[in-house]
Amino acid sequence: MSWLYDRLDIARERARVALREVYARGGSGSRQAMVEREALASEQARRLAQLNAVERGLCFGRLDAGAGQRTYIGRIGLRDEEHESVLIDWRAPAARPFYVATAAYPGGLLRRRHLHLKDRVVVGIDDEVFDLEGMSEGDRRTLVGEAALLAALRRGRTGRMGDVVATIQSEQDRVIRASWQGALVVQGGPGTGKTVAALHRAAYLLYTHRDTLERRGVLVVGPNPMFLRYIGQVLPALGETQVVMTTVGEMFPGVRARAAEAPAAAVVKGDVRMAGLLAEALRGRQRVPEGELVVELDGLRARVPHETCARLRERARAVRLPHNMARKLYVTELLKELARAEARALEESLHIEDLQVEGEPELSEPLDLEGDLDELDLDLASRRLWEEPVVRRAVDGLWPELTPQRFVAGLLASPEELEAAAPSGLEWRELVRSPGAEWTVSDVPLLDEAAELLGEDDSARRVAARLAGAEQAEQELYAAEVLTSTGVAEAGVFDRADVLAGRHADDGADLTTADRAAADRGWAYGHVIVDEAQELSPMAWRMVMRRVPARSLTVVGDLAQTGSAAGARSWGEVLDPYLEGRWRVERLEVNYRTPVEIMRVAADVLAAFAPEQVPPVSVREGEAEPRAVRLAAAGWPVGLPELVAAELAEIGAAAGEGRVGVVTPDALHARVSGLFPGGDLDAPVAVLTVGQAKGLEFDAVVVVDPAGILGQSPMGGQDLYVAVTRATRRLTVVYEGALPPVLSRLNSREPAENLVSREPAEKSTT
Repeated sequence: MSWLYDRLDIARERARVALREVYARGGSGSRQAMVEREALASEQARRLAQLNAVERGLCFGRLDAGAGQRTYIGRIGLRDEEHESVLIDWRAPAARPFYVATAAYPGGLLRRRHLHLKDRVVVGIDDEVFDLEGMSEGDRRTLVGEAALLAALRRGRTGRMGDVVATIQSEQDRVIRASWQGALVVQGGPGTGKTVAALHRAAYLLYTHRDTLERRGVLVVGPNPMFLRYIGQVLPALGETQVVMTTVGEMFPGVRARAAEAPAAAVVKGDVRMAGLLAEALRGRQRVPEGELVVELDGLRARVPHETCARLRERARAVRLPHNMARKLYVTELLKELARAEARALEESLHIEDLQVEGEPELSEPLDLEGDLDELDLDLASRRLWEEPVVRRAVDGLWPELTPQRFVAGLLASPEELEAAAPSGLEWRELVRSPGAEWTVSDVPLLDEAAELLGEDDSARRVAARLAGAEQAEQELYAAEVLTSTGVAEAGVFDRADVLAGRHADDGADLTTADRAAADRGWAYGHVIVDEAQELSPMAWRMVMRRVPARSLTVVGDLAQTGSAAGARSWGEVLDPYLEGRWRVERLEVNYRTPVEIMRVAADVLAAFAPEQVPPVSVREGEAEPRAVRLAAAGWPVGLPELVAAELAEIGAAAGEGRVGVVTPDALHARVSGLFPGGDLDAPVAVLTVGQAKGLEFDAVVVVDPAGILGQSPMGGQDLYVAVTRATRRLTVVYEGALPPVLSRLNSREPAENLVSREPAEKSTT
């Protein structure tokens, strides 16, 4: 492989030299020269980052066809000095036979070879032969290895998900290369590789539709921060950076919600009727006084009739703008009415006799200060009144300016407001909480909905935009000329002059698309991937759909693993309100991760709690039977460290490395975590709740207190199904008292003196 790495080094050095030369030009010169410099620097920096990212495992496959034809497959494409392809990018159409060829349909291939590299050295080879007779005698003698997928599964976990670009299976390839338009639902049980297929789909879409998606970005929504850390290395290793990764709890800028909601409250907050409750509660904040509006102004009592206040409120509502934007219209009209009221009050205070001059006849007509006010006078008077604190307080009392956080927090702390705004049948009492409570994950969709209802007064921003409009147009004209004259447009670096002009005009940090998108709640992404999508509530789906107006989505999940009481019961239930049936399903039915022995246990759980769901089919036997171990009550759960240490030794002896996951009910998590200091994804032992374990995998899993998992929520059966399917090699269930009947397939051994048994249970005959 050294010759391919030579090509990589040459390409990397060329990009590095080109980038230095571009920066050496400095920031001086004409505007066109500066824009040209920005375009070239951006392209070379992106290329250099991509070349650096693929150092590990540059080439991972080879296809052998007739007449000695060989094609090498890798993470990126490389060419030789004659511009001939020497390495094919795994996303290119020419690489697809590497993933879809089978013994029944080899597509003209003789052999598929998987290459395992470490530090630029080939350390392993796995061959799959499609036509032994067609191979030469010399090639037959070079056949080695076992199936690459099974070899990868037998290796120990590292605490982070790696890319599977070298071991993508045919059904995963269908998902990865499916059309990016519309919504694709990837339904797959535990171990089917749906998450990693979705991430490779993101890399594939960025490769095939880069002009669009690199400009708009791709959003990946995961179930929790731990999951995002687990998958965080996959896309960078594939050379892709224009991806924003977030959770539902982090989708509202400025809020990082971690706390979970009680199941009953989560159901109510996730109900789509909450959108109506928020809208009605906001209308309740748009008030009119019970009688006249009376404002004290320098000894005068300005009075605006109740009917006038009501008329102004209805006029502001009629424009159908968000609350804070409509407020500007309401404030403008109310200030004019206050100016008129002030003039009337002044008239009343001026007695005509105080204006008499001795010897002059009496005035035949009273003063008409209100009638003398023209539009200019009203405008000036309104500006003056707005500077009065008493006026601002009066206006805020009738139509307050609100932030989403202030509005939602105040609403949830007010039983009176909730009751008045709640639609019939919604259990609004579940929403009430004390003022100052921390935000929960279920609150974030409410904040996002509130932001839509509130909007913001963007008049100052629009004025600034108008002032900058002429300069921006000039910048775009220069940028268009640069794109044409330098040939950058043909090279595909930028396809729009406004994008390049925007980069040149920005005096701040050189932000990537992902940086800009993550900071902008209103950003419209080119594609959105939702993993563990069955956990999203209807309100969370409203928030997601706002970010993808083109409705280009990959929805990844398993209805059998729905753990949230507010989660999905069917894909049509959550998608049809937005897509009206315009979505399609790809089913992944082969479990590559979980051994047959463990899946038998999982199938029992699934049959008991979700009999309509079918578990995936495992493709491999395990190295040990799953077992159940009862800890004596006096030692609960003190005996865990010894048991976990034994499991860690077992997997280490077999694979040389590995990880143990300890999965607990929510109520026991803190206590069990205290037995394993520093246990996170990078440590040999990680202690997790079921929610934190979603999407993760470990060599060995110890499930603590299955009865507690079953009883912690209405979806406890699905939670237990998730817990027992996280292992790639070994499963142990630890319990106190009686083992739940649903796990009766497992045999247990009584411990001696609070010490756990380290012998596996005998194989069940049921």
